[in-house]
Amino acid sequence: MKKYSLLTALLLLICNVSVCGQTGRILFVDTTLIEKTNLQRIHHSPVYYSGNPVLKADKKWELNINGDPYAAPFSGGVWYDEEEQKFKMWYSAGGGKLLGLVTCYAESSDGKVWIKPELDVVPGTNIVDTLEHDCVSVLLDKFEKDRTKRYKMFVVEFNNRFTVSMKLKYSSDGIHWSEPKALSGELYDRCAAYYDPFRKKYVLSLKTINGVYRRSRNYLEHKDPEMLVSLAHRIYDNKSDKFIRYWFNADDDDPRHPQFPGLRPQIYNHEAMPYEGCMLGYFTVWQGPENNVCDSLNIQKRNEVLIGWSKDGFHWNRENKKPFLPVSEDFHAWNAGNVQSTAGNPLIVGDSLYFYVSGRYNSKPKHDSNFATGLAMLRRDGFVSMRAGKKEGYVEIKTQIPANGDYLFVNADVKGTLAVEVLSDNGQPIEGFTKRDCILMKKSDKTKQMISWKKHPDVTSLIGKTVRLKFYLNQADIYAFWISPWQTGESGGYTGGGGPGLSANGTDIPVSK
Repeated sequence: MKKYSLLTALLLLICNVSVCGQTGRILFVDTTLIEKTNLQRIHHSPVYYSGNPVLKADKKWELNINGDPYAAPFSGGVWYDEEEQKFKMWYSAGGGKLLGLVTCYAESSDGKVWIKPELDVVPGTNIVDTLEHDCVSVLLDKFEKDRTKRYKMFVVEFNNRFTVSMKLKYSSDGIHWSEPKALSGELYDRCAAYYDPFRKKYVLSLKTINGVYRRSRNYLEHKDPEMLVSLAHRIYDNKSDKFIRYWFNADDDDPRHPQFPGLRPQIYNHEAMPYEGCMLGYFTVWQGPENNVCDSLNIQKRNEVLIGWSKDGFHWNRENKKPFLPVSEDFHAWNAGNVQSTAGNPLIVGDSLYFYVSGRYNSKPKHDSNFATGLAMLRRDGFVSMRAGKKEGYVEIKTQIPANGDYLFVNADVKGTLAVEVLSDNGQPIEGFTKRDCILMKKSDKTKQMISWKKHPDVTSLIGKTVRLKFYLNQADIYAFWISPWQTGESGGYTGGGGPGLSANGTDIPVSK
């Protein structure tokens, strides 16, 4: 395990607040900090990896009792373990089961080529848990102090053909799991679990049925994951429980099925992950048709993943209605239908974010099998950019330079130029920090670029002052900015599911080599 210097450890305690109470990199998904701008705001989507699917059913134990193939995270989990320097995946497989699935484990050195190691839980296979589940969320809990609970499995197990409940298990290695430590009441299927480090709470995103909007979500949180699971149960009126709150349903303007436009969208699943200074939410939007229609037409239901973000972990900004992780319009593609998100995403791999998804292809024997796993990639911080064309534009941010803030960084793709001017709170340029003083960023595409001025390599002299940062762009996109205590540019923000070269504690701080 990597060791931190005393200075780094002390800075870690204070560096998680950067700008205006924000943690880490400031992404332009958040418009509340923008005072003035004449730039265009652009939403971006990941690109599917050309080598997809990266994992599919090719072992006999990945088939169910009827021979139907399953090999994909149904939430599951894909994480990078910085301690072991491996990509790790927990996914659902057929396991010879009748009603549900079992949990298998795979690993990778690059996130693209995955191996299924032979393990000793079910000798000769990569099965790590045999509970017959509808879905499962596996957390590599980088905030957990008890090493025996470093991995947490929230498994939604079939009680019988008609009901499910959630069980909680722990593991120190992600392979050998404890007996259940908590049991929920009866639940609807397709629930998910995650950790919100801003609130220091574990969260269950619980499926519920709303009389008008049908598939919707309830919210349950607790600092103790065992209490969290123990408090979970089905709610029929969505309002009478002390701990479980009705959360949200699909919006009227969520995407609709092009062949079934009369079907109102519903929320099939939702889960979230901390990334830099916000919670990223994944909203699996069901567009139909219902299972009996899928069976009769021998097609997959259409689920696509949309993106949202939250500052408080409860209220979500879902302004972007373009599918973030879409289905393919190719009838024979691995993701022709039922695309769903995975716990642990995004992973940070160099300048890219990795998103793993389950997809389903159209093939016999029936619509709800044929699981496969795909990878989609996006620029780091690349959810939204502020864009300028050939005519120079600007975006102005009001902020306070934090006590530990020395160096200003940007994530930008600059085909022309980018400059930063620092203004006083009343809008006057500060001597030495004017646009003319700034050392231009020219024809450069960097996810981490320090900004400096001719007489000021940093912003140390401005610590504690309320200022306005005015970014001037010409033929450029800016995705994020942040103020770092380190010349190496670590943000102190949260790093999602982790990545090569990052800290094992889940935040972006320097790592000893």
